[in-house]
Amino acid sequence: MSSLPKQGFLLEFALDREKVPTPDEYPYNLQAFTDLERLKLHPQVTFFIGENGSGKSTLLETIAQLLDIDPEGGNKNTYYSDIDTNSAMFKCMRIVRSSRRPLDHYFLRAESFYKLASYIDGPGMGDVLWTYGGRRIHEQSHGEGFMATLTNKLRGGGIYLFDEPEAALSPSRQLAALAVFRKLVDLESQLIIATHSPILMAFPDALIYEFSEEGIRETSYKETEHYTITKEFLNRPEKMLAYLFEEEDGD
Repeated sequence: MSSLPKQGFLLEFALDREKVPTPDEYPYNLQAFTDLERLKLHPQVTFFIGENGSGKSTLLETIAQLLDIDPEGGNKNTYYSDIDTNSAMFKCMRIVRSSRRPLDHYFLRAESFYKLASYIDGPGMGDVLWTYGGRRIHEQSHGEGFMATLTNKLRGGGIYLFDEPEAALSPSRQLAALAVFRKLVDLESQLIIATHSPILMAFPDALIYEFSEEGIRETSYKETEHYTITKEFLNRPEKMLAYLFEEEDGD
């Protein structure tokens, strides 16, 4: 990756604590955000990892809103949300940009992909559908539609946000997604990915931020719980299962 730009489109984001309405309210009361002031982004790939409810998706939604992208997913021309369930944290945050300007923006999230697919397949969207591969999304499985979007809609040179994409993808499709990520990076894109997948977070030279009770900290791939637990389980599945079931029987 040495020939790629040393700066991404987005350099970092900052939380303006003077604008925080009430520190004790969600999402500011999450441990990840208690002491958050600034967080630098990798010029190519940044991962957000951590337990459910740790704030990964909330922060990704906030970045999407700051980029004028629907937090439910899509690009800057996609607005279909009928219920506002997203936090207003974007009002307290700002993004520091480089002099580079992206050619594209997209937020792809497995959780709300059904709603996005319904919008894409809707009346009068024929001119848009071809950019997703030309086949109606709902005529495909969840994973097929997700991969069709990933491989056809994202053209490169852009800022791409992904929220738990592994939820839509089999292990083999996650490997295929890694190849797409590499292609997008080679096309000078910047990716920010919230994930639980030890397959996806193996992307080389990426910056990994772990969200935990201790806040947000940088970590390495092999230091992540996702890697160590998966490795231990695959190396000794019978022993791990025996331990888990014995513990459950003891309860």
